[in-house]
Amino acid sequence: MSEITAGGSFMLGDRLVNRIGYGAMQLAGAGAFGPPRDRAAAVAVLRAAVTVGVNHIDTSDYYGPHVTNQIIREALQPYGRELTIVTKVGARRGTDGSWLPAQTREDLIQAVDDNLRNLGIDTLDVVNLRMMGGMLEPKEESVGERFSLLADLRRQGKIRHLGLSNATAAQIAEAQAIAPVVCVQNQYNIVYRGDDAMIDALAAQDIAFVPFFPLGGFTPIQSDTLSRIAAGLSATPMQVAAAWLLARSPNVLVIPGTSNTEHLKQNLAAATLTLPADIKAELDGMVGAAGIEPATPPV
Repeated sequence: MSEITAGGSFMLGDRLVNRIGYGAMQLAGAGAFGPPRDRAAAVAVLRAAVTVGVNHIDTSDYYGPHVTNQIIREALQPYGRELTIVTKVGARRGTDGSWLPAQTREDLIQAVDDNLRNLGIDTLDVVNLRMMGGMLEPKEESVGERFSLLADLRRQGKIRHLGLSNATAAQIAEAQAIAPVVCVQNQYNIVYRGDDAMIDALAAQDIAFVPFFPLGGFTPIQSDTLSRIAAGLSATPMQVAAAWLLARSPNVLVIPGTSNTEHLKQNLAAATLTLPADIKAELDGMVGAAGIEPATPPV
């Protein structure tokens, strides 16, 4: 068993993926806006990830915008058959780097076409409808019209599977009445656990839950408890935070992001980290122990 497969696998629709993957947000410039400082390094990180077995990459064409998907295409095309690329639609970037809603019919069609073009593919593996809501927390509103449009694009062959991001339980149920939902992406990590009940409900339906900001986003989780436990396990705090997510439920997929190959290796090594029962119990008690204020709201 390789290091990355030690974390297990899960079906994302009809795609079998390792439970620890890679989030591509940090491949663009600061705040996921503009080009990276070192494009060659960004390409190298992606190639290193795939070489060691990453087969689930999370991205969006509004990272950059367009930059991250273009780097993925440069680094990895032709794509391996086992690679699953998951993207998001529903936002756009202002000229100042701001995050703006892009939820009209025209916006969503253009976003799907932009993802296809910049990734250089004919069909997107998974497209998540990113609800803007409260930016980091969902709010109740109908998703029916927007999700129906994506379902139409799925029938046209542009999309293989659909998911939701920043969604409530009611929105998931509404979407499921329109088309199958294979994954949900909401903010969740060792100290921010508003979706505990949702994770369990999705697990019962064999639907993946993919936390965004799994390690705290651009502001990594800071905790004396986490640091002490990590030291005792000869691991880094972020490895422990990722290992806790993998232990949380078998339907949780972890997609830590980095633009650094050494950090990539550290993140992926979390798949081999076993948490003793007493340590896991202590980590379970960390909910609300640290505040997380990511520098960039939507993902």
